[in-house]
Amino acid sequence: MPTTGTASLTIAEMREFASFTAGEQRYIKRSLDIGLGRQDAFKLWARDAAENAAIRSQYVAYQELKVLRRSIPCETGFENIEHFIGKLTRVAAFDLAQERIDSFSAFRFLYERLLGAEARPWLPSAFCAASGLPQIRPSRRKMLLQSLSEAAATAPGWSDRAPSFYPEFVEKEAA
Repeated sequence: MPTTGTASLTIAEMREFASFTAGEQRYIKRSLDIGLGRQDAFKLWARDAAENAAIRSQYVAYQELKVLRRSIPCETGFENIEHFIGKLTRVAAFDLAQERIDSFSAFRFLYERLLGAEARPWLPSAFCAASGLPQIRPSRRKMLLQSLSEAAATAPGWSDRAPSFYPEFVEKEAA
């Protein structure tokens, strides 16, 4: 029975990913390649000089991920919150400023995989903080903040189950 439960959760994750826009899907896959060190993102994702520069900037911003993974604070304490949430907000603001992530759902999907399930309780706060920064255009700020549902913002608890679906680049076959 546990295998069936895991399979259905994986399918649910795949469906959620499929609900994102093509641009969000592409950015999430590229971000996972960079953040998890899966592939050489320059070779795989850069289509032009501008994208090459964006990938370079993302590699620099994502250097904080290793520290963040090791410093996720306890949900009930106040120790190290400013260190963690400050760094997480900076990295999240970088991603949101790229204007490739259009919703909290896509943001959560990406960051659950970049940081792990333990980071889930902190994601609404980081998303709101990053979305509210002046580096985010006002019209995008409004769209992003409105994408955070009341249920996600006020969740009484978070699953500690690790994500099981990690989308990857799939090469198109020549016709």
